Amino acid sequence: ADAYMLHVTTTPSVSFVTRNDGFDCGIMITASHNPFYDNGIKIINRYGEKIDDDTVSLVEAYLDGDLSRLGILSGDIPMASRDEIGLIVDYVAGRNRYVGYLISLASHSYRDLRIGLDCANGSSWMIARAVFEALGAQTFIIGASPDGTNINLNCGSTHIESLCSLVRDKKLDVGFAFDGDADRCIAVDENGDVVDGDKIIYILANRLRERGMLDKDTIVTTVMSNSALDSALSEIGIKNIRTDVGDRFVYERMQKDGLRLGGEQSGHIIIKKHATTGDGILTAIILTEEMRDKKSTLSALAQPVSLYPQITESVKVTDRQAAMNDKAVLRAASEVGNMIGGKGRVLLRESGTEPVIRVMVECPDAEKCEEYVRFIVSAVRKRGYCCD
Repeated sequence: ADAYMLHVTTTPSVSFVTRNDGFDCGIMITASHNPFYDNGIKIINRYGEKIDDDTVSLVEAYLDGDLSRLGILSGDIPMASRDEIGLIVDYVAGRNRYVGYLISLASHSYRDLRIGLDCANGSSWMIARAVFEALGAQTFIIGASPDGTNINLNCGSTHIESLCSLVRDKKLDVGFAFDGDADRCIAVDENGDVVDGDKIIYILANRLRERGMLDKDTIVTTVMSNSALDSALSEIGIKNIRTDVGDRFVYERMQKDGLRLGGEQSGHIIIKKHATTGDGILTAIILTEEMRDKKSTLSALAQPVSLYPQITESVKVTDRQAAMNDKAVLRAASEVGNMIGGKGRVLLRESGTEPVIRVMVECPDAEKCEEYVRFIVSAVRKRGYCCD
């Protein structure tokens, strides 16, 4: 195979280049929103989408040496030699085209805007600045000194407090924080308050609805999205379909139902017209465009969504499935649900990668949220599942 090198770049840029330049696949080496020692691999298919589970399973079979799953009965996959080996091609031009594409999405000048950017010491550290400065904004950058080990370290979308302080201290118009591979965006309004993925989805859904571009007046989110989002969307005639946690599940449902917008509370936002993956910088541009079009502040655009307090606790357990299906644990969750009534919800969810179950409670009173979470966790502990 010929390997075309994009150098330091974002996951959505790999998707863009793979899809638009006719590559067979794209490969991203990234810590995503994690510490550097959790570096992993994201594989993009020729359509710019994350590869399906069946293909992932075959890749894992090969890594585990189970070649029979690949139809190979003996030996190994043959390797090329001599003049048959592939080439390594410098393809920074592909990344530059992606930057040009992002710039082309804006129809306004940002000349009088003061914008804060937190690049998570990750892959957007050059691209985000280049895009917003090309559009005329005065940028204030943090998290833009990657050294190979400080990605997402006390910065970026998972540590939004740094950007909140920057926006307040510098009296900026808006701030955008990305994660390490820049497929997430969390915003900060002019007051230094967080505008999370739920509020961003509301703003973008309303924008598309007003332009007659929100197919079926429906969007897709996950089970972790706040109940208040459903209420706010209902007020403007928009339905919300929920999936399991994971942007891949959101995208699959969007594809299945022919929908244009979906995303996660964590800031993965998929705008189907422009991208096949979450794209943090793209999301930031469209939010800024909406501010310009409405001649509005970000806080005013997000104001209709008054989020309920939401507390989530991860509980390390000896057996995830047993804990999730235990009658006493389910009874405790049901009791909390009855106490909350229709204003909030309870969610028990097992981690797909850790020996952990997550207990989430959402209701109008933050202290009650904590009390209810402790009540359910206590039931898990009494049944002997906790490891601590």
